Amino acid sequence: MKSFKHLSLMVLFVGVFSSSTLLADNERKLSVDDKNTTKHSTKIKGERIKYTATTGTQPVWDEEGTPTASLFYTYYQRTDVDDKATRPLLISFNGGPGSASVWMHIAYTGPKVINVDNEGYPLQPYGVKTNPYSILDVADIVFVNPVNTGYSRALAKKDGSMPSKAELKTMFFGVNADIKYLADWVSTFVTRNERWRSPKYLIGESYGTTRVAGLTKELQSRQWMYINGTILVSPTDIGIKREGPVKAANRLPYFAATAWYHNALTTELQQKPLAELLAQVEQFTLREYLPALAQGGFIAPEHKQRIAEQVAKYAGLSVETVVNSNLDISNNYFWKDLLRNRKQTVGRLDSRYLGIDKKVVGARPDYNAELSSWLHSFTPAINHYLREELGYKTDLRYNMFGNVHPWDRSGNNTGENLRLAMAENPYLNVMVQSGYFDGATNYFDAKYTMWQLDPSGQMKDRLSFKGYESGHMMYLRHEDLRQSNQDIRDFIIKSTPAKEQAAKY
Repeated sequence: MKSFKHLSLMVLFVGVFSSSTLLADNERKLSVDDKNTTKHSTKIKGERIKYTATTGTQPVWDEEGTPTASLFYTYYQRTDVDDKATRPLLISFNGGPGSASVWMHIAYTGPKVINVDNEGYPLQPYGVKTNPYSILDVADIVFVNPVNTGYSRALAKKDGSMPSKAELKTMFFGVNADIKYLADWVSTFVTRNERWRSPKYLIGESYGTTRVAGLTKELQSRQWMYINGTILVSPTDIGIKREGPVKAANRLPYFAATAWYHNALTTELQQKPLAELLAQVEQFTLREYLPALAQGGFIAPEHKQRIAEQVAKYAGLSVETVVNSNLDISNNYFWKDLLRNRKQTVGRLDSRYLGIDKKVVGARPDYNAELSSWLHSFTPAINHYLREELGYKTDLRYNMFGNVHPWDRSGNNTGENLRLAMAENPYLNVMVQSGYFDGATNYFDAKYTMWQLDPSGQMKDRLSFKGYESGHMMYLRHEDLRQSNQDIRDFIIKSTPAKEQAAKY
């Protein structure tokens, strides 16, 4: 590999020091600042695309200019485009916190996707195949792995000792620490790769939406880098609270979608197209279910019974279950109870996936059926792809999920900061993407967050929502891989300003 600096420092990795090359003393050490570039071509939407793939590491520095960590990244750049100034750059993060960038990298927007069937279930041999819907035709993409994810690691201090857990938390492992050091890293990456003039977009999935919501404002305020668009995939609350009756009520449309998928509804409801059913359930949720929950124990018994009957009908549960839950059904109980009579559970992140528990009785599933399925295919695929197709050689373990805990969740103002960034930047647009069968970050919560992001309503024409008949990683389903990428492509094209379009109100 070609190095920017012949620099290797010791890093923390599962209690040992680690590195990118296996040396004579058998220590693993991270090459703190290097890169390797390979040339490729693919076909996207019938068009032949030539591109380079750069895998490498780039440092994070403290205020004294000392490297404190190094982040592993993969950068795809189309090579048959002459003008970088008009070529959009998409900066991609996954979530967790503690998750590598693997999920969207080799299943969503990149030029390769994992070998799964049309619904997203793993196939052997494990590996990757061409993604005919990648957005690489309209934008270059960099996939970033925060500290302790992928091959990214914290570095030893000047005295050779490793940072303590408390120090790591202060430097990297918290809502605001994460945003601060990643903004510095992104600024360096943009500078090194001469992308300051390019239209820039952020995309984050799950906790990554908290990350990119905060980064949008941090880049704008501290790095003076203005973003054209921020994409929130299966978003968290981004600091906009959903508590009490709102939290309980917002689950119902997701429950209805899941019950519909598993044919657990009445014939009348089952025959409706999903979009039509969900529009009906959403209206009931806002107009009747939420006000009923707000009345708590003082709701009239006959009113409670009527609401319980309707909730049960939409959720595919018994009226007795809803009444005995005081109209508030937990996610865990729903995942366990919906198909109890079939002796099956449904997945958390994607309720299309089925599980089998040791006992039919109980209040929660034994395991997450969807995550077990995903790790089947993603883990071998990313290890094979990076090493054998992109030529990144290392003996470090690729952390699908890294240890970043305890994570400091205090001071999460990312939603409000995103709103302020939009107000300050007339170019900035935001798109939300959600799967209807996602029970971890359900789609109606995502809609609620979008509605609350700008209470004034003056920027709602720059906010958009897209829903899909799949789960947390909607792109695993082939039809949604096509549609969700097209939605990103349309979003980028629409929000990239014309040559004479000024940033003003």
